[in-house]
Amino acid sequence: MNTKQPLERRIIIAFTVMTLLVSGTFSLGIVGIVHFIEEHLVSQELDRQLHVVVHEDLPKGHPPRLDPETRFYASNLEKFAIPPQFNQQEPGFTEVVDGDEAFYVYMQEINGVRYVLVQEQDEFEQREQALFNVVLAGFLLSIVGAWVLGRFMARKIMQPVSRLAQQVQHRDQLLPLAPPLAPEYADDEIGHLAAAFDRTLSKLRSSLEREKLFTSDVSHELRTPLMIIASSCELLSEANLSEKDNTHLQRIQRASEEMHDLVQTFLILARSKPEEAILGGQATLQKITDAQVEQWQPLFTEKNIHFQLCTAQPPNQVFYNAIFLRTVLSNLLRNALHYTEQGEVILTLYSDHFTVEDTGIGIPVGFQENIFEPFTRGENARGEGLGLGLSLVRRICNHQGWSIQVSTRTPTGSCFRVLLDTKTDTLKKT
Repeated sequence: MNTKQPLERRIIIAFTVMTLLVSGTFSLGIVGIVHFIEEHLVSQELDRQLHVVVHEDLPKGHPPRLDPETRFYASNLEKFAIPPQFNQQEPGFTEVVDGDEAFYVYMQEINGVRYVLVQEQDEFEQREQALFNVVLAGFLLSIVGAWVLGRFMARKIMQPVSRLAQQVQHRDQLLPLAPPLAPEYADDEIGHLAAAFDRTLSKLRSSLEREKLFTSDVSHELRTPLMIIASSCELLSEANLSEKDNTHLQRIQRASEEMHDLVQTFLILARSKPEEAILGGQATLQKITDAQVEQWQPLFTEKNIHFQLCTAQPPNQVFYNAIFLRTVLSNLLRNALHYTEQGEVILTLYSDHFTVEDTGIGIPVGFQENIFEPFTRGENARGEGLGLGLSLVRRICNHQGWSIQVSTRTPTGSCFRVLLDTKTDTLKKT
């Protein structure tokens, strides 16, 4: 039986199969018993009649005293010569079918003489066939009845399970004031299952409440110091700083902006509310790309890596979530910067997607899908990262309906491709 079938169907099948086995065994038993009793009783009766004929009637010269359906034959009496169809029978009881006729044949050999009694069984055969028809009809009705009763019992059994499943799936069960499930069920297996769901849902509510408090704390506690850092950077930018100090100040500003974007990203992903997806603002792919190129160009130049922006196709004038798109592009460029020591990094724009290619150390084919898992870093990991950058990129893409793929670049390096779904989570420019 296929264990992946619905439980209700499995109950019906099990009920029907059990009835099939029991009813089939019972029916075959009836048929076997009828045949056994038939052979036993008829052979006893024919043996008694043959004994009377051979030991009483024939010695006295009397004709055989038999009922009208029974005929007597003997091998030593010409008057009672054995017909050819009965002459080859073995001693004992046998049923013989000759065309449309059926006979009971009982043969016994006494003092070298073969004696045969032949009894017509048409009437008994009709009764026997009627009995077998009744048994067959009962067998078929029992199967149909088992299927009907199985469906009824399965629905009755599955009713509390289905009800419990609907209650667990209902979104109100995650609310803090949602009533427990177990009191609505009896103290049986379903009740124990409901109690287990209550415990699990309680833990889930607690986890969601802690996450809600955490996001609120992050929103309140981190935004304030970030605003202070940003305002301090603006004040310092107006001061007369040296070129070296100004370079450090620009790095602080970029780090502050990236951290602000990350805070916003984590908050939106954690809350997972569609209406909050527009809080980060809207921007086109071209606008986000130009800003990122301006930000990352000095870092690539400082590392003597050729950084190039190519436009294979003019990007669609579609507005995307600015924070999400900026975070995805920034993480991919940072990843390329860390793992490329020489050569080039190419950012290519298409109408509905973009690619980031590098000439770095590359990613083994068997490990390419694993790099999107949290806290996963390759064997040649560099820097002090925790392996969360690409995991965050995958989460953002899943949230926005985008997709990201990675492949090996010939002769060395990697190519990340981000397909932007323009049908969802975007606003077309009007």
